[in-house]
Amino acid sequence: MSEIMSRPPEDKSPTLNEQDVINWLRQHPRFLSQHPELLDIMTPPKENFGKGVADFQHYMVQRLKADRDEVLETAREIVENTRANMNSQTRIHRAILMLLEAAHFEAFVSTITLDFPSLLDIDIVSLIVETDGQIVPQIHLQGVRAVPPGTVHLLMKDKPIILEANIQGLDEIYGGGAGLVKSQALLKLHIGDDAPAAMIAFGSRDPLAFESTQGTELIAFLGCVTERLFQSWLHIPA
Repeated sequence: MSEIMSRPPEDKSPTLNEQDVINWLRQHPRFLSQHPELLDIMTPPKENFGKGVADFQHYMVQRLKADRDEVLETAREIVENTRANMNSQTRIHRAILMLLEAAHFEAFVSTITLDFPSLLDIDIVSLIVETDGQIVPQIHLQGVRAVPPGTVHLLMKDKPIILEANIQGLDEIYGGGAGLVKSQALLKLHIGDDAPAAMIAFGSRDPLAFESTQGTELIAFLGCVTERLFQSWLHIPA
């Protein structure tokens, strides 16, 4: 009696064999076309035509699978890049709106040096202004750094925008935060013919946050808006 009580219940679920599967597929000829993902886990037959004869059909199927995987990977990269670009565009727009909302010049400059890092998801921003030793208005605001004449030209190398990866930040640009900077974007500002040369430096601790292969349209647009607002606040003709 105890043996009967301890005997596991019989599994009465139906079992399938190969012929059952074949018969079912014959009755549902459109099954694989409705579920093409199953083809990725199935191994197609490889015909044996004898020594020295290749089965091109087998290789064609394998090539098609590889091409499909490549297309899917490319599509995934396009979607990720598009999302990243949209995120960057949204951040730039928010930064510009905050610049426009500044109630006075000190708030305008503080937005660049203090608010831009969080708005643009970077670590440090410096506003660089050349001076020959004379007093430059608002030069003592936090994040604004005075440099000798010719420094902006030396750093920018006659380029309006420079993106650099895997670098060490310069004390002349970032001060005490230079040790954090592993990549940077340098944006030259043309405020006016009679105004001192200036630039904005965006620094990140991520060594690949800025790379030379990235597009510069958004940061260039930010630079154009910043230049015009500087001219407006300082009453400098465009």
